[in-house]
Amino acid sequence: MSIPSRAVSASLLVLLALGACTAKDADKKSDTVAASDAKSGPAAVIVNGSPLSQRALDMLLRQQPPQHDAPAARQKVLDNITMQMIVAQEAQKKGLDKTPDVEDQLAMARTSVLAQAYVKDYFDHQQVSDEQLKQAYEKLKAEATGQQYRARHILVKTEAEAEALIAKLRKDPKAFGELASAQSQDPVSKAKGGDLGWFDTQTMVPEFGAAVAQLKKGEFTQKPVKSQFGYHVIVLDDVRAKVDAIPPLDQIKAQLTDQVRQQDLKKALDDLKAKAKIETPQTAKAP
Repeated sequence: MSIPSRAVSASLLVLLALGACTAKDADKKSDTVAASDAKSGPAAVIVNGSPLSQRALDMLLRQQPPQHDAPAARQKVLDNITMQMIVAQEAQKKGLDKTPDVEDQLAMARTSVLAQAYVKDYFDHQQVSDEQLKQAYEKLKAEATGQQYRARHILVKTEAEAEALIAKLRKDPKAFGELASAQSQDPVSKAKGGDLGWFDTQTMVPEFGAAVAQLKKGEFTQKPVKSQFGYHVIVLDDVRAKVDAIPPLDQIKAQLTDQVRQQDLKKALDDLKAKAKIETPQTAKAP
C-alpha cells in the first residue's frame, strides 16, 4: 500500500500522540475513547482501542491538495492514517519505539513541529504597518541603481554568418526582426524577432553585456560579438534607469509585505539565538 509522503510527515504528531498507547490498551477502549472526547473531540477512527481524533484527521486533510471528490479524498487519508496506526502499534509491540534511532527521530519531529508552530503563530500575530511598507519601498528604489537594457540579437554559429547579417542590416536596419526569426539559433528569442526583453547586463555573459553597454539606442553591433554560445549580432532598442522599472507601491504591496514579514521573522529568530545558551562538547565547560 502506498502512503503519500505528505500524510506520513503530517501524521508525525499523531504518531507522537500514540506513543503512550500499546496493544495492552485495547482492554481499556472505553476509557481511551472517553479521554479522546475530553481532550480533542470525538474520534474519527479507533484502532485496537487507540483513537484518532476528528480534529487530527481534519488537520491532515488541510495539508492535502484540493480534491474534486472530497469524500473520496477524505476516505483515502483516513485509510492511510489507519494503516499507519496499525503498523505503529506493531512497531511498539516489537519495542522499536524504544530504539535510539526511533527515539531521536520522534524527538526531532516534535522539535520541528513546535518550531513550525512558532513561525505560524508569529505570522498570525505580526502586523506590517504602512510606515514599514513605505520604508521598504524607498529602500528598494534606493538600491535600484544603474540601468536596464532592452535589446534584440541574432545568434549564429560562425563569424562569417554574423558578418553577412551585419552587411544586410547596414542596407536595411528594419530587417533585424525578420532576419532573427529566419536565422537565429536562439530558440527562445527567435520566435520574438530576437527580442530579449529588459535585462541587466550583469545577467548576460560578459562579452554580450559589454557589447550592449557600448551601444546607443537604435544602434546595432558593427562587428560580430563572440561568446560561448556562438556569434551575436545585437541591436539596442531602449535604455532605462532601474528605478524606473519599479512598479508603484500599490502594485507590489503584497510582495513587500511578505518581504518585511520575512525580515522581521529573521530578526526575531536572530534575537532568540543571541539570548539562548548554546553549548557543544567543545564549548561546554566542565562542571
